[in-house]
Amino acid sequence: MNVYHFYMSVKPAKFKLGMVVKHKKFNFRGIIFDVDPIFNNTDEWLERIPEDRRPSKDQPFYHVLAENEDKTVYIAYVSQQNLEEDEEKNPFTHPSVKLIFDGKDTEGNYIIKQSTN
Repeated sequence: MNVYHFYMSVKPAKFKLGMVVKHKKFNFRGIIFDVDPIFNNTDEWLERIPEDRRPSKDQPFYHVLAENEDKTVYIAYVSQQNLEEDEEKNPFTHPSVKLIFDGKDTEGNYIIKQSTN
């Protein structure tokens, strides 16, 4: 596959940094803090997902500050096909929120802190 064809086949990112999202299948929500245009993790990680639920590599994958309804916090790596916007936009308890974000915009999305360098 040539480089031009590769980039033409990559799906555009549906979600932006700072958006509040929820997983379609698992009960957690989070805030996007980074995005990979295509899968950028290990094959071992992907192979741990059952084949019938394994996402395609040729879509954006998001790094998400996640928390479940028990307020357990963690970082999740999630394919675009498994995310949807979380309209509720309830507050988060994840301790990294204050390290990465600097408040919210008027739509309730989080604002990435700007580098001071």
